[in-house]
Amino acid sequence: MLMAADIPGEAEVTPVLELRGLGREFTRRPVLAERFLSLFGRKPEIPVLKAVRSVNLAVQEGEVLGLVGESGCGKSTLGRMIAGITPPSHGEIVYKGELVSDLSREALKEFTLGVQMIFQDPYASLNPRQKVGDILAEPLRVHRMATSKEIRSRVDDTLREVGLDAAYRSRYPHQFSGGQRQRIDIARALIVEPQFLVCDEPIAALDVSIQAQVINLFLKLRESRKLTYLFISHDLSVVRHIADRVAIMYLGEIVELAPTKELFADPAHPYTRTLLENIPSVKNRRRKFAAVKGEIPSPLNPPSGCAFHPRCSFATDRCRAEAPTGRQISPGRTVSCHLF
Repeated sequence: MLMAADIPGEAEVTPVLELRGLGREFTRRPVLAERFLSLFGRKPEIPVLKAVRSVNLAVQEGEVLGLVGESGCGKSTLGRMIAGITPPSHGEIVYKGELVSDLSREALKEFTLGVQMIFQDPYASLNPRQKVGDILAEPLRVHRMATSKEIRSRVDDTLREVGLDAAYRSRYPHQFSGGQRQRIDIARALIVEPQFLVCDEPIAALDVSIQAQVINLFLKLRESRKLTYLFISHDLSVVRHIADRVAIMYLGEIVELAPTKELFADPAHPYTRTLLENIPSVKNRRRKFAAVKGEIPSPLNPPSGCAFHPRCSFATDRCRAEAPTGRQISPGRTVSCHLF
């Protein structure tokens, strides 16, 4: 995607969302024995899980940024921090050029409504005791975004927009199929007129035949509502179809960021190469596919140096001792690897 900064005479465009050194750590409270020991100066060492480690990322208005990585790499945690569900341990989130932590009450409300999240399991994220109409109407009532007369028409219009009959407003979530529930989840996000959607593996729980329909719905909504997406997925073939740029995540870090066509044509990071080599393809139907060797290290005890070096065929002594930093290898493309 061509940015204004790449065009002579054009001012640099402010990203709709920017992450600066964003990270999240999880720990547990000390048990009784550990608290007792601390009274005597023997402070116990409580393990810290580093789910996301100093992520720097910028998303331009109107683009779809794909976020890819193995299970447990921190993709969902990053998405939940962006949506304001999980507070970051360190770092900053910048929305339309302003720090979220410094926003006024009204501006914070705009951010809260402007950034919405669509979850992987729609059945778990929908209240089973509420009818669909009440689920969609609730944020409009809570935030006083519409009068009582307007709420019903907005609910009906939003249901039709995602491909559902307006009469479904009187049904409960358990009365729908998985694909229909996901459309309801999308409608719930759209009802507050957001500008940025965090899609956390929104098609992973759906049948293959339904996945294509939901992806096409996302593409349609992007055009009609001028939406910006962070599309989290482990399915590279889906990301290739929908994303403008792709960020590859490994053990809480972004190891490669590139335009979609460039990344799939010439992957730079060894982890990215391994992932792309194992995408099923008609051209490679006689080839034997193998998973990435080894297992993703525990975020409780990450390896020294480059986090990928225990699984990398090109690892050197420098990789084992020194962590690489992200560097630009071409316009709009960065990679964290000592090979570059």
